[in-house]
Amino acid sequence: MKVVLDFCFIFLMLLTPGVLSLSTHVAVIYPQDPVLRMGSNLTASCWVHPDLGVHASSLFWTLNGQQLPSSLYRVLSPTNLSVTLAGLNASKQKSGDNLVCHNHKGHILAGSCLYVGMPPEKPVNLTCWSRNTKDLTCSWAPGGKGETNISTQYTLKYKLRWYGKEKECEDYTHAQPYSCSITRDLHLFTPYEIWVEASNQLGRATSDVITLDILDVVTTDPPSGVTVSRVGQLEDQLSVRWEAPPALKDFLFQAKYQIRYRLEDSQDWKVMDDVGNQTSCRLAGLRPGTVYFVQVRCNPVGIYGSRKAGIWSEWSHPTAASTPHSERLTSGSCDSKSSGDSNSTLRRELKQFFGWVRKHAYGCSSMSMKLYDQWRVLMQKSHKARNQVGSSRG
Repeated sequence: MKVVLDFCFIFLMLLTPGVLSLSTHVAVIYPQDPVLRMGSNLTASCWVHPDLGVHASSLFWTLNGQQLPSSLYRVLSPTNLSVTLAGLNASKQKSGDNLVCHNHKGHILAGSCLYVGMPPEKPVNLTCWSRNTKDLTCSWAPGGKGETNISTQYTLKYKLRWYGKEKECEDYTHAQPYSCSITRDLHLFTPYEIWVEASNQLGRATSDVITLDILDVVTTDPPSGVTVSRVGQLEDQLSVRWEAPPALKDFLFQAKYQIRYRLEDSQDWKVMDDVGNQTSCRLAGLRPGTVYFVQVRCNPVGIYGSRKAGIWSEWSHPTAASTPHSERLTSGSCDSKSSGDSNSTLRRELKQFFGWVRKHAYGCSSMSMKLYDQWRVLMQKSHKARNQVGSSRG
């Protein structure tokens, strides 16, 4: 708060060239820089030194540059003018509201900063995660309405559950105002107790204490090496491959993956939850001749035997690929109707097969892909036989 008070004082000193130094004690405001709860009343007095030769009735007050009405004033003595403010609203800025006493020429005689707000409420939503077990980052939210309107300090504290010494987190991030990262002296296989303390000049509050083991809150980097490619000339499919997060390759864990994909001109993602621990998947039922964006993320399950699932990583950078354009199958015959019938028959059979796969072997399971590949060979032989029969008849 000292920095804030110094800022307020400097602001008052620089407000006008006619300011008189407070060190000369030509004028003093009391109380100086009070901290008040919202809705409070305040009576402040501006005392001027008798040698200044200024009568209190010639003085006036301003609050944040706006002159206050004389009906709020009271001449207490020839050298003392008070002002009474009722039902104070919250400070408009954390550096305080500027209450200033002026002489009749408008020069500043003295100033005070008013800090009007509320004591902090209990911080809430304290959550923590570890990036590849190398750190522990926690975030929280202010309690109640959130804004105290005066400078409030938040301190993340932690200790090993049974025998640890209480410590304070030091690496507070600027990107997220209510978060802090612990980056050294971390212990695995041992639970931590973690909490947040909030304090300002009107009071303090403490969050609930959470207990966690770092291995239970691990998140990884996104999967690397994500590639998306066509599956031959199949117009409704794409193949997706990726690699496990590099930072966890030496860890004992069972990864779980998710894929999401969307059309190039859409913002709606479709998520596939049943990928399991595979590092490849085939997307089916896509639109022919269409660009798709694909992303993959990872959840490290059971690191070093932990009984809890980890935390989903961020999504990988989008990777794009397009399905082949739809083409009419040709048999060498000049009978366009016959060719069209053959094409529609194959499409119908494809639709029937994928309907069966979705019902009995849904998703990216190896069983569904193996079944499909076997079925595809049979259908190609059948289609070839139909074309030969059609050619012999011609």
